[in-house]
Amino acid sequence: MRVAGIMSGTSLDGIDIAIVDIRGRRVSTLAFRSNHYPKRVREALPLICNTLAHTASISRMNFLLGELYAEALIDTARRAKIPLDSIELIGMHGQTIFHEGSPIDYLDRRVASTLQIGEPAVVAERTGIRVISNFRERDIAAGGQGAPLIPFVDQLLFRDPRRKRIALNIGGIANITILPPARSRAPVIAFDTGPGNMIIDALVEHHTRGKSRFDRGGRIAGRGQIDHRLLGSLLGNPYFTLPPPKSCGREEFAGVFAIKLIARKIPMTTLIATATEFTAQSIALAIRNYAKGAGEVIASGGGVHNRQIMLRLRALLPSCAISTSADFGIDPDAKEAIAFAILAREHARGRPANLPSATGARRAAILGKSSP
Repeated sequence: MRVAGIMSGTSLDGIDIAIVDIRGRRVSTLAFRSNHYPKRVREALPLICNTLAHTASISRMNFLLGELYAEALIDTARRAKIPLDSIELIGMHGQTIFHEGSPIDYLDRRVASTLQIGEPAVVAERTGIRVISNFRERDIAAGGQGAPLIPFVDQLLFRDPRRKRIALNIGGIANITILPPARSRAPVIAFDTGPGNMIIDALVEHHTRGKSRFDRGGRIAGRGQIDHRLLGSLLGNPYFTLPPPKSCGREEFAGVFAIKLIARKIPMTTLIATATEFTAQSIALAIRNYAKGAGEVIASGGGVHNRQIMLRLRALLPSCAISTSADFGIDPDAKEAIAFAILAREHARGRPANLPSATGARRAAILGKSSP
């Protein structure tokens, strides 16, 4: 089956398009392209994500993102000389603007919720292709946190018959999937470890006055000194003591979080170096606490290009061989877009694609909604 995956993550930097052929457990990537959001969209999205935005703004952005997703897919297929009508299905994550996987008291009821925008009806109309979207809601309805969903795909792509492995994704948020040997009856455990690139990106954008949106190669962090007192305070965040299953998002580690760091009047290179160490240490802490005996970490996401993060992970996890998903034929930047293509395929075949051991759901569920 030929499927397109559309992913826009918590970094709010743009739209990732992957067009793949899926044959059983084999996934062949035909095309991948990252499309930056237009400047005005990129400026508007954080306002929607970080505040209780007016419903008109959310509604308008929902339909605008649908148009942008469709345009990005059509352009990616054209550049790769892939006929649009050869794509049978689209798996579209949408742009998360709110995620609260753990139930809270609201209007006399316990409620968990999530909201992704990017209107699938628009994408289906513009491309003529069936779209599967809104993957998180069904897991939440089944008592889960709606995240993480990628572990199902990690299991498919990276599980080894004999060795315990960790699949690590360093996007805006970092998450791990602990993959026991395939011959083991042990469950797959997965959870968000905390911030990935999100805090670093916000600090770099402030430091460069918008000229850079990320620390290319970790160069700024490499020039800075770590503030160990601040680092200790950051690692004292209650999130890190919560047991899995757990998930987090921009609500915990973006917006006000970065603003509070900047308000400390610490040199920006020090803040960026400390935030980079914070990401590496929080990932390593999760692996040491919950993945004892794993000898291999397979990393993906934009964070693999940050040399400082990868150097620190190797130093903090000396017993683990750290590679990237590229060593397994999966582009580290494309993995999450590929993942939603795979989840769409599972929906089309009527198969559950959440892992209750990862999300906390009461049962396995078929994820996503179809349009048309």
